Amino acid sequence: MAASMCEVFSFCVGVAGSAGIAVEVRFVSSAKGKGLFATQLIRKGETIFVERPLVAAQFLWNALYRYRACDHCLRALEKAEENAQRLTGKPGQVLPHPELCTVRKDLHQNCPHCQVMYCSAECRLAAAEQYHRVLCPGPSQDDPLHPLNKLQEAWRSIHYPPETASIMLMARMVATVKQAKDKDRWVRLFSQFCNKTANEEEEIVHKLLGDKFKGELELLRRLFTEALYEEALSQWFTPDGFRSLFALVGTNGQGIGTSSLSQWVHACDALELKPQDREQLDAFIDQLYKDIEAATGEFLNCEGSGLFVLQSCCNHSCVPNAETSFPENNFLLHVTALEDISPGEEICISYLDCCQRERSRHSRHKILRENYLFVCSCPKCLAEADEPNVTSEEEEDEEEEGEPEDAELGDEMTDV
Repeated sequence: MAASMCEVFSFCVGVAGSAGIAVEVRFVSSAKGKGLFATQLIRKGETIFVERPLVAAQFLWNALYRYRACDHCLRALEKAEENAQRLTGKPGQVLPHPELCTVRKDLHQNCPHCQVMYCSAECRLAAAEQYHRVLCPGPSQDDPLHPLNKLQEAWRSIHYPPETASIMLMARMVATVKQAKDKDRWVRLFSQFCNKTANEEEEIVHKLLGDKFKGELELLRRLFTEALYEEALSQWFTPDGFRSLFALVGTNGQGIGTSSLSQWVHACDALELKPQDREQLDAFIDQLYKDIEAATGEFLNCEGSGLFVLQSCCNHSCVPNAETSFPENNFLLHVTALEDISPGEEICISYLDCCQRERSRHSRHKILRENYLFVCSCPKCLAEADEPNVTSEEEEDEEEEGEPEDAELGDEMTDV
């Protein structure tokens, strides 16, 4: 049973065009499934839509390593200076222009039962209303024998950083249906995401869990069932149904990144300063990031993932005409036009990051096949169809150096 377009668009909190929604979802082909198309002219730089996720969750290792984020919207909770101190390992690190930090600690609230933190009363209430009443462990928050804690510990023992998914995203899906008055509506919304064949689902699970994925998937299913079983969703708890649910999250989960430090840097960039002051501030920021890289490496953001109905309809192109970002330092996803988009034109984003898009057609196809199980036929790939199916020497060198299997992909983590 498909969700109506009104249900799909109900999660948009901002749209392009004076006439309202400037896009529509259409069936493209059996190979590509659905696509998102412009219904009116969209100008370069215009925000096409802003969407909130059906559910979102912070990655478990990210939370364990003290990347403090709102438990609902993933807004970074640390002040920019606190963030810089932790990431550099320098407790005395001081940032100039502290007034540019947007974090409001006076608004933060925690759950009175389990103490998880939220950025505001609005987020605390929204979480309680949608899923947290089911998931709240109360005083058992730190009890290793609590069913949800056992599930999370099992997940962490299987899925190490760099993280690309979270078992708690699936838990929030179940909890949302359990709490909902209109359970069928939420089941319809979750059913909007693409479905895969059994063999494709196994490939996705293998990618997430590794070579021993069958035994580990069964362990997770058993713990998931013990913690969350719901009669209305009994199919999700069967071996086949759980594999499908796992594949849905693995394929459609959109990476979310938030950072109070990044927000502070953007605010610094917007300052009107004398040339000498600008040079000094830029030099300070450059050195700050060098210090962070030396101490922390590439893990700068509060990271998680979410399920976005409309964004999931955007197909991939190696020459995208739109991009996703999280400029509000929370889980609100912005899709912005990279060029003018004509009425009737498909809106495409890239599942690859900038560096990956510059690699050879063969290398791009390898990444997309391994992570998304499709072969790209965008204009760039078609134009390069006569290229040899080999990896360039430079790219071979990179692979020999040991690029991680879960190298960060464009739609798995978008810059804030």
